[in-house]
Amino acid sequence: MSSKDWLEKDFYAVLGVDKAASADDIKKAYRKLARESHPDHNPGDPKAEERFKAVSEAYNVLSDAGRRREYDEMRSLFGSGAFRRNARAGGQPGGMPFDVSDLFGGGAAGGGDRRFGGAGFQDLFSSIFSGGQAGGQAAPRGPARGRDVETEVALDFGDAVRGVTVPLTLRAPGVCDTCHGNGAKPGTQPRTCPVCHGAGVTTRNQGSFSFSEPCGNCQGVGTVVEEKCPECHGSGGVTKTRTMNVRFPAGVADGQRIRLAGRGEPGERGGPAGDLFVHVKVRPDELFGRTGDDLTLTVPVTFAEAVLGTDLRVPTLDGAMTLRVPPGTPSGRVLRARGKGVVRRDGQAGDLLVTLDVVVPARLSDEARAALEAFAEQSPPAAREHLDARVRRVG
Repeated sequence: MSSKDWLEKDFYAVLGVDKAASADDIKKAYRKLARESHPDHNPGDPKAEERFKAVSEAYNVLSDAGRRREYDEMRSLFGSGAFRRNARAGGQPGGMPFDVSDLFGGGAAGGGDRRFGGAGFQDLFSSIFSGGQAGGQAAPRGPARGRDVETEVALDFGDAVRGVTVPLTLRAPGVCDTCHGNGAKPGTQPRTCPVCHGAGVTTRNQGSFSFSEPCGNCQGVGTVVEEKCPECHGSGGVTKTRTMNVRFPAGVADGQRIRLAGRGEPGERGGPAGDLFVHVKVRPDELFGRTGDDLTLTVPVTFAEAVLGTDLRVPTLDGAMTLRVPPGTPSGRVLRARGKGVVRRDGQAGDLLVTLDVVVPARLSDEARAALEAFAEQSPPAAREHLDARVRRVG
């Protein structure tokens, strides 16, 4: 909710209570009105829904002692009408026209107090009465920080698991090598702005109020370049191709973003550089998958191996190992090889999860078919009694 909303809405009238109402009176009024206008009691009634929202908004402010006090103070200060559109500053004829909406960004999109950086009621008044800076501090702006840069890198599955250093080539703004970022011609230096005296902001008066804004002479930097660098023309930065080595830690995941502080665009006229954000794309592996810190692998086994049990040689990322398949293992059983997964930052490793897939042959030789039929005659039937009972009941 913006500060302008607090001026335009009478929350006491919304709840039907007096300004001096106690907290209990406010609560009782809210409960009564909320019951009457609740959407569950008024289905399909948009007006009731709007009343319910207004009642809830009013109670949200008036039920909190601190917010209620701020609301009352703001309404008391501005409620006289002295700051409405076309009113004169200080109520005197011949003053400067002043609209209270100017204080709150003129109802900018989003409803926030844009001119005051979204500050609340207290910061807003600190800004007005202390020369335009919240908290009474008129700090200089100084050289602007550089923008952040984003790029994307594709890694092989194994490199992402083990960690890898990759040379990364970027074509982006960098610090000018001629002026070293200050924007001035070699042999000269930027001088302090004569308008804002290095503060980067200037103050203008509007009736009884004063507002600070970026200095138009130096664009808020606080310094002026009289003789500009012939290479960067005073900006302090030029577009250049640069190569850097980027270390990706072991276990970096697909979609992860790596931040390299200070490796983005340089700041204006020697300001601090922005950051470089590298988005990681991991190419899929033909054998292995990944779930968190665990690696996954599917291994086909024959019917005989699943029934009788066997020892399997399976690959890992750094070699091979033997897994014991116990007799009578069903298809889909997962065997766990501890410590064969992704190494975490604490030095501990995930596991390798091996899923067994019993393969049913599509074709059989005459000998194999005869052996299988003999096996079927000697095998006990599958436990399907509960299914057969349901079949008999339904039909």
